[in-house]
Amino acid sequence: MIYCVEDDSSIRDLEIYTLNIAGFEVRGFNDAAEFWAAVKEEIPQLILLDIMLPGEDGISILRKLRETPETEGVPVIMATAKGSEYDRVIGLDLGADDYLCKPFSMMEMVSRIRAVLRRTEHTENRKFLTYKEIVMDTGRHTVQADGQEVQLTLKEYDLLKLFLENTGMVFTRDQLLSYVWDIDYTGETRTVDVHIGTLRTKLGRCGELIRTVRGVGYRMA
Repeated sequence: MIYCVEDDSSIRDLEIYTLNIAGFEVRGFNDAAEFWAAVKEEIPQLILLDIMLPGEDGISILRKLRETPETEGVPVIMATAKGSEYDRVIGLDLGADDYLCKPFSMMEMVSRIRAVLRRTEHTENRKFLTYKEIVMDTGRHTVQADGQEVQLTLKEYDLLKLFLENTGMVFTRDQLLSYVWDIDYTGETRTVDVHIGTLRTKLGRCGELIRTVRGVGYRMA
């Protein structure tokens, strides 16, 4: 089930129609009150969340989602006004998994949603990736640093997984965008820098293992 939170009824109806045609179950909501009432009944598989909403805005909704254990892992794609870099950066800092800039095409929306859902599919195979004091359990989708469990967003997790699978390898920002944000992602390389910064902070002392290679990109130790 996908939840679309959008106060413009024409946009919301088009999103619901398109996603239904693409084979998804969808529910649409005009504001935060309707959305939260639905979340109490059923936790969605993914949320498409507009930032500009009447009453409680999308940033506030995202913050509450990430602070609540039952919803902290639900993927969220933010819809932002074109050119609103501040909103995008704030959303990414709070744990948004991707964003769409209005006006966006319905094909792009479906593509982004499918890409995010592919990355969140559960796997029953347990696989541990370790480097020094970092331990990632890809079966349970958990990370520990210095013996403490670390809560990561989907993109932070995917970045760390890529580094752990390729320790010592240098990745350019464009390569990280391609591998982590899907091959046809067209976002800014600043998106990578924001996520690297938050990932380092959450890993604490272990964050120092993600090194900046000046003029090139990043590598794991």
